[in-house]
Amino acid sequence: MFTEVEQAIVTRLSEGLNTGKGGMVRAVTTYGGQLEDIGEILGALPGIWVTFKGVTGCRRVNTMRRRWRVTADFAVFVASRSVRSETAQRVGGPVPDETGCNLIAESVRRLLTGQDLGLPITDLRPGRVTNLFRKAYNKSAVSVYVCEFATEWYEDALDNGRWPAPESDDDPDQVFARYLGRLDTPYPDHVTTHADYSRDGEVVAQDTLSNLPTESNDADS
Repeated sequence: MFTEVEQAIVTRLSEGLNTGKGGMVRAVTTYGGQLEDIGEILGALPGIWVTFKGVTGCRRVNTMRRRWRVTADFAVFVASRSVRSETAQRVGGPVPDETGCNLIAESVRRLLTGQDLGLPITDLRPGRVTNLFRKAYNKSAVSVYVCEFATEWYEDALDNGRWPAPESDDDPDQVFARYLGRLDTPYPDHVTTHADYSRDGEVVAQDTLSNLPTESNDADS
């Protein structure tokens, strides 16, 4: 789910802010250490980078004690530059590509807060917005903010002692088969349910329910 949420955030921000001509930013992508070398990314500013920060909590949510509610944080880095002043890098300048971190950060929160991004997660909750750094570089003033968001989803644990047992190519556990990890055989299908009804210690009635589909008699009519 980490990657799915990251990519969904990137997609929504790319469309909402427009990375094309006349857009608010030049690029929206996942974070891969780009901010460690400002000189390498000056041409991509104003820009946005998205990253998974980590899981901050898990709690069991059912009596079987196999389902967990996971809380996770994501960060959106917002960077802009200006050749004019420190104020312009924050609030923007007179030309379109000097958007300013303040406006971009506000727009990021507007687009993401309360969204589930079409995924089985809770709506994104806005968190802190902090000024990561401001610095001068080659006569440009560069500013970077980080906007934090939190969300939750459910994860189902394997039964104690079991190994993954993928049943189809789109099964989430198929990754273990792909990398030749140890696997279990899938549980057999639940095809019948049998019940004994007792009175004073004696079985007085029995019932068996079948989960198999019944054959249609339409062809015989």
